[in-house]
Amino acid sequence: INQIFSIIVGIILSVYFLSYKEKIVAKLKKLLCALFKKNTYEKIIDFARYTDKTFGRYLLGTLIDSLLVGIVVFLILAILKFPYAVLIGVVVGFTNIIPFFGPFLGAIPSAILILIDPNGGLVKALIFVIIILVVQQIDGNIIAPHIHGSSTGLSPIAVILAVAVCSYLFGFVGMVIGVPLWAVIMYLITGKVDSRLKKKK
Repeated sequence: INQIFSIIVGIILSVYFLSYKEKIVAKLKKLLCALFKKNTYEKIIDFARYTDKTFGRYLLGTLIDSLLVGIVVFLILAILKFPYAVLIGVVVGFTNIIPFFGPFLGAIPSAILILIDPNGGLVKALIFVIIILVVQQIDGNIIAPHIHGSSTGLSPIAVILAVAVCSYLFGFVGMVIGVPLWAVIMYLITGKVDSRLKKKK
């Protein structure tokens, strides 16, 4: 009940912030302008814009990737005449929002569903697991890193490292926000390095 209440409050607050986004941003800018010097203010605004753009692009890339995975899984299962092809495609696509590990989280309940269904069975459940392994390997190591890399400016290997490190440090939340968070951290580090190099000529 507490979780449901938190979700409802979160949705209401999200709608509120989106509705009054321009006013909230304008007031925050005024506050920052009053508190900081012009140079510092401009740096904060630049960083906020980059963070917003990075997270937005990452979210869009993740949704596109998840949609592709869901459609591919659905088509394969429909061709092979598996039960619950649409439902499983939706579940696997939705859990694919979590990079690399997502398809496995969606595969476990889907495999159980196929196993207990009269039109399924152990053989079909095993075949389904193999399908998910193949799809996950192709998506997780080839497609997703390129989509996330192009949306955040990170290389594919940096995307993989970001998910691994952030999931270790922050658990489930780290899996979801690890890539854009890593991109923002790299942006700060790169800016600092460039600034130091300019001072050293």
